[in-house]
Formats: sequence, structure tokens, C-alpha cells
Amino acid sequence: MLYHLFNYINDLYAPPGFGVFKFLSFRSSLAAITALFLAFFVGPKIINYLRKKQIGETIRELGPQTHKLKAGTPTMGGIIILFSVIVPVLLWADINSTYILLVLVGTLWLGFVGFVDDYLKVVMKKSQGLIARYKLLGQVLIGLFVGCAIYFLPEFAEYNTQTTLPFMKNLNFDFALLYIPMVIFIITATSNAVNLTDGLDGLAIGSMLIVMLAVGVLSYVSGNRIYADYLNVIYLPGSGELTVFIAAFIGAGLGFLWFNFYPAQIFMGDTGSLALGGAFGIIAILIKKELLIPILGGVFFLETISVIIQRLYFKYTKKKTGVGKRVFKMAPLHHHYELLGWAEPKIVIRFYIITIILAIISLASFKIR
Repeated sequence: MLYHLFNYINDLYAPPGFGVFKFLSFRSSLAAITALFLAFFVGPKIINYLRKKQIGETIRELGPQTHKLKAGTPTMGGIIILFSVIVPVLLWADINSTYILLVLVGTLWLGFVGFVDDYLKVVMKKSQGLIARYKLLGQVLIGLFVGCAIYFLPEFAEYNTQTTLPFMKNLNFDFALLYIPMVIFIITATSNAVNLTDGLDGLAIGSMLIVMLAVGVLSYVSGNRIYADYLNVIYLPGSGELTVFIAAFIGAGLGFLWFNFYPAQIFMGDTGSLALGGAFGIIAILIKKELLIPILGGVFFLETISVIIQRLYFKYTKKKTGVGKRVFKMAPLHHHYELLGWAEPKIVIRFYIITIILAIISLASFKIR
């Protein structure tokens, strides 16, 4: 809104200094700062409100014993993140941009799905929360919406079903008729992957901040003709506007991490994890970097794979021998290291380091071709 207002004033009266609001870098900086201060401002208020209403986390009996100390910690902290992202984006981004509208709608929708799940669990005291098939339906619907928008809207027509192949020069892959199912799968997978990773204080949000820094670079490059041509990536006019959203996301995430790092004052809950994972997936799809997700989001990918391996191996051994066996002490993977005796901050920091390495590899993939 302020972006459009200042542009209008600049076009009408051309006052000195107002032209700076046309620059993505300036507006992204403003979005990040605004989001950070909003998170610091609303964070304590939301935490105190949730404590007052006794809206706290219920710890699973089958989880690590050390987690029982976290029982009652306020959850649904994703509200802090969502509020602190949406307001700066509305203020500083071009809200007429299809890129911004798609990622905003997707993030809000998945945040709503997660909110319903959290509300049923911690307020209505229904341990199951939102029934799995309804949660999946919510993810599939937003995937279908985003997929159809990219497939049918004229502004995406030139490269609508194509994606960049990592480590391959001047070579794109075309999903063709499988494009919309692919979009549905990616958004569902990334939102669930971040949800599974959200099990230790600061793990999910910190890892996502590192990933989003890399995604921010990629979105800026994709929207800049000079950089896109130099790195031989698909040039997507207007996609650079996503940088404003990503900057707001990073500012909000840093503010939330202030309250979420060990020992956490609040958990993000499904309200935050589904929205964050979905935003990552949607942006990767919009900038045609879908095939980079397993590398860039490697920590989330490994967490998900560990759960799949654990379940499949347990079912296989139970069917074959009558006694289910496990590959890991507990899944997702971060719980395995907890049961090995690693301190929670140690696990989180090491996962951060792995994520940084994977982010560097992802960015380097555009030169090593």
C-alpha cells in the first residue's frame, strides 16, 4: 500500500528521494526491518495471551522424556510469523504482482489449515487435531490453485511447465501434463516436511531462515535479466518482487527465533510450520527451482525420509518376523540424536551448519555447470 502511495506521489510531484521506493533492495530492507520490529512488538503480547488462556503444547507420551518439561509451553506461535510477514508485504510489496498474490494466498491458506489443527488439539483438547485426510485436502487444494494459476495464466505462458535443471547448463526440464500434479506434490511435501522438522527449539525456523536467504538470492536473480542471462537461468519478469516477501519472512523469522530458541518461550505449531513449508515450496515453484528443493531443503528432506524409512522398515519386519524393528531410535531424525544423548542446542546448531552447507551448494550449482 505504501509502495503504491509513494509511487503515486513520486509520479505526480516528483519530490526528492521518493524514487528510491522503486528499488527492490530498498523495499526489501524496509520489509525485513518492519517484520522484525512487528515480531518483537506482538511476540510478547501473544505469548502472554496464550499463557493466560492456557493454550499450551501437549507432549506425546512416546516422545523423548526430556520433552515432558516443555508441556504447557504456549503454541500456535505461527500467528506471530504470519502477522509479521503479511503486514510488511502489504505495505512494501507490489500487491498487484501475481507472484506476491500467489505466495500470500498459499501461505495464508496453509496457515489457516495449521491453525485449525492447532485449535482442535490445544483448545478443543482433541488429541488427533485436524483429521489427516482433511489436512491433506487443504494442502492439495492450494497446490491445485497454484498449479492451475501458473499453467493457465498468460504471464507464465512462456515457461509455465518448465524448470531449471541443477548443475546443467542451458537445459530445462518440461513437466508438461504432469505439471499440476507435481505442484500439488511439492507444496504438500514441503509443508509436511517442515512440520516434521518442527520438533526442537529453533530447529525449523532457524533452518528455514537459512534456506530463505538462498531462495531470496535466487528470486532476485531470476527477476533480473542481466543476472539471469549471466547465470543461464530462466528469466522471469516480475519474480524479483518475491524478494520483498522473502525479506519480510526473514525479518519475521528472526523475531520469532528470539522467542523460540532454546529454551523456547513459544512453539510455532502447525500454524507456522505448514505455512512456512508451503511458502518455501510455492516460491521454489514460482522461480522454477523445484528440482533444487531436495538439496536446498536437505534437512527437511532427510527428516521426512527418516520417518518414511522408519515406518516402512517397522511394518516390513513386523510382517516378516512378527516383531517390528526400527532403523532409528526414534523418528524424525532429530529425535534419534536426542536419544543418543546429544544436547538439544547441539543438534539444532549442527543442523544449521548442514543447512548452510547445502545452501552454498545450491547457489554454487548455477556456476558449476
